Amino acid sequence: MQASWMVLGTFFFSLMAVGIKYASQSFGTLEILFYRGLVAMVFMGTVLAVRRIDWRTPVPMLHVSRSAAGVFAMGTWFYAIAQLPLATAMTLNYTSSVWIAAFIVGGALLYGNAPQRQGPLLAAVLMGFVGVLMALRPTMDHTQLFAGLVGMMSGMGAALAYMQVTALGKAGEPEERVVFYFSVGTTLVGLVGMLAGGITTWSSVRWQDAAWLIPIGVLASLGQWSLTRAYRQGATLVVANLQYSGIVFASLFSVVLFNDTIPVLGWLGIALIVVSGILATVLRTRALPQTPAEDH
Repeated sequence: MQASWMVLGTFFFSLMAVGIKYASQSFGTLEILFYRGLVAMVFMGTVLAVRRIDWRTPVPMLHVSRSAAGVFAMGTWFYAIAQLPLATAMTLNYTSSVWIAAFIVGGALLYGNAPQRQGPLLAAVLMGFVGVLMALRPTMDHTQLFAGLVGMMSGMGAALAYMQVTALGKAGEPEERVVFYFSVGTTLVGLVGMLAGGITTWSSVRWQDAAWLIPIGVLASLGQWSLTRAYRQGATLVVANLQYSGIVFASLFSVVLFNDTIPVLGWLGIALIVVSGILATVLRTRALPQTPAEDH
């Protein structure tokens, strides 16, 4: 079931990315972040009311740290989606699985629980980075290097956020409340940034772009809900690597909807990332059954 929730979540996020690609033609990154959070907050608030789940939480600081990492990851990802081909932006964001592997290995070293032979696991992590470079080079020119760096940062931020989701799950927080508080944080950050950076006048907005704002929020809620359930119930790194299915969805949408061209080397890079994720999962299960870094 954890695998099903993760694949479903990546599908929702891929559809959301399509909406962001269209909406970014009329709205700035922080504006999209605000509207996405507002719609998601209303949606998840309704879910809490219908399911009679108390909005109060015994672990507020865990929600704050999760929201901070998640908002950073989402803001940088939205920027990358607007500036890069969809498949490239999605690939960069999904390096979160590689970052999670690196964090867990680093945590094992820090706590002195790492096995003597961990070379294969580290090699799998490095393989993922090589795949990212292969996927990026054919689809990004020199004017997009900054956007590519921002996209990499979104992957690192997402990794931190997902590990916090695991901690919230172990603290007994229901998925609905986790997603609701993340939506609140997204709305507040988007609002502050939008007020500071300027608001697009609706007279200059194309209705085709504005029509995506509500679906973006709903799809984001469904995606976060699915991923939160997967991380809450499954092993962190094992579940994390299943999100690579989103790269396949995004690549198909990128080619079909936006006429993006992905060269053979780009496809090989994406395949290498997927393989590295599978290897990291298998090796982690054998070498690191459970580490303090993953408990945190």
